[in-house]
Amino acid sequence: MSKKNVSISWAFREFIWPRRGMIGLGLVLIVVRSLTGLVLPYETKILLDDIVPSGDMVGLKNIIGLVCGAIFIQAVTSFALTRLLSVEAQFLISQLRAQVQKKLLTLPISFFDNHKSGALVSRVMSDVEGVRNLVGTGLVQLIGGSITSLVALFFLIDINASMTLFVLLPVLIFAFIAMKAFGYIRPIFRDRGKINAEVTGRLTETLNGVRVVKGFNAEEQENKTFEKGVEKLYLNVKKSLTATALMTSSSTFLLGLASTGIMGIGGYFMMENTMTNGDFVSFTLFLGFMIAPIVQMSNIGSQLTEALAGLDRTQELMNREEEDDPAVRKQFLKSIKGDIKFNSVSFHYENNKEVLHNITFEAKAGTVTALVGSSGSGKSTIAGLAATFLSPVKGEVTIDGSDLSQINLSSYRQHLGVVLQDDFLFEGTIRENILFPRPLATDAELISSVKAAYVHEFTDRFEKGLDTVIGERGVKLSGGQRQRIAIARALLANPKIILLDEATSNLDNESERYIQKSLEILMKNRTTFVIAHRLSTIQQADQILVIEDGSIVEQGKHDELLSQKGRYHDLFTFQSRI
Repeated sequence: MSKKNVSISWAFREFIWPRRGMIGLGLVLIVVRSLTGLVLPYETKILLDDIVPSGDMVGLKNIIGLVCGAIFIQAVTSFALTRLLSVEAQFLISQLRAQVQKKLLTLPISFFDNHKSGALVSRVMSDVEGVRNLVGTGLVQLIGGSITSLVALFFLIDINASMTLFVLLPVLIFAFIAMKAFGYIRPIFRDRGKINAEVTGRLTETLNGVRVVKGFNAEEQENKTFEKGVEKLYLNVKKSLTATALMTSSSTFLLGLASTGIMGIGGYFMMENTMTNGDFVSFTLFLGFMIAPIVQMSNIGSQLTEALAGLDRTQELMNREEEDDPAVRKQFLKSIKGDIKFNSVSFHYENNKEVLHNITFEAKAGTVTALVGSSGSGKSTIAGLAATFLSPVKGEVTIDGSDLSQINLSSYRQHLGVVLQDDFLFEGTIRENILFPRPLATDAELISSVKAAYVHEFTDRFEKGLDTVIGERGVKLSGGQRQRIAIARALLANPKIILLDEATSNLDNESERYIQKSLEILMKNRTTFVIAHRLSTIQQADQILVIEDGSIVEQGKHDELLSQKGRYHDLFTFQSRI
């Protein structure tokens, strides 16, 4: 994974410049707030040196009114600033989350195979949070604080240049320490996002697999795994806290020294009558207005550093190559017949160990192709290639004579229906799950699919029927019931190509009898790929491919393969005895 840092210029172009009008208004507000804040120290000098000695009551009233007006303006601009930029920052966060989620769904299946779902959720929800410090009040406060410090510095020089020079030395030392600390903290924040994603991912897995955890009495094991993760997160946080504590203590010590020195120097100048009491008090107040933003800037700097670290991870994700590359997949399908051919197809995963070797066969439109063989032989890989979840390393897969690697995936997959081995169902109702591929389908179409898959056989017994809530991943249903819902979903999609991955593996004999009838309807006039260990379910297939060690070792119809007395005969005979 890339460790490249997001540049300030990129963040400026991407997030700040498009919102320059709003941020510019925020800067105006914060400058107004900062300048009105300087009214108090400025008027304090006039109060002590002119108004009080002369007993000028009218002048006293005017000063009080002026200071109250300045405080009111400060309050109004602070409210407007927070309301304007904080709301915009939250809007940007919501937009970024949507963009990252959208990007995730464009990535290939192999990406999700290598990343935990919980970790990806953390990437979507947490990494973009820090952007609020770029567009929100953080950056504006940083700029506004700098302006306040510079204006205060001007007044300090005007009051006493030598005292100001004395103050600047510890301030410059603190600025140097802060810059070094920010460089040290940024990779820590970047690692924190990664660690947090790992911990979140593991916790999500544990909760999803709670039945397995409890079934194997593995609670203590999971507790220890989680504790290791949170300890790793704690150690990371401790590192960043050490760096920020160093900045805070340095600022306290150095600026404290400066204040102490000012007392001594100011006291000396007042005793020498080269500085008035009003000058000293005013200098002290202006000093506070110069130093406070600098200390605040160190905190904002930490926030901006954390924001950029989160954007590092977000940019790394957004730069990943999409599976449906428009520069390569230029051909769009409007309608298809469904002829699929594998021409000398070989495939390997990331370890470069080939799992398919020169696979060649044709699945003609409207026919059923069954894939059988021992576990790990390559059946699911062939199905994955036909579904475009994977791409060949060598050779080509074609649809109606067109190379699938050149075809826009959306235009192909709209003709595809899948019933996967894990029959994934979403949390919600049975109705919502069946309507998933076609949310706007009519009630008649829905009921037709429900009856064809014999879903009504068990939903009629439920109090709420199709509106029964099934829980996360359909946990409240049996395996056979989940499988029938998945098949009803495929029926409603009305595809030209069907992929059935162990579609009847979770069914009891009665359910299987129902499903076999519905599958006959589903497969009619559709190109179908069936993966099955139960060979009794595929005897009517148009062709059976026996896959072993990534190669087709036998090919033909059920009776033909039995008569050859080869691998298929052995598998079928063995299952018949069970």
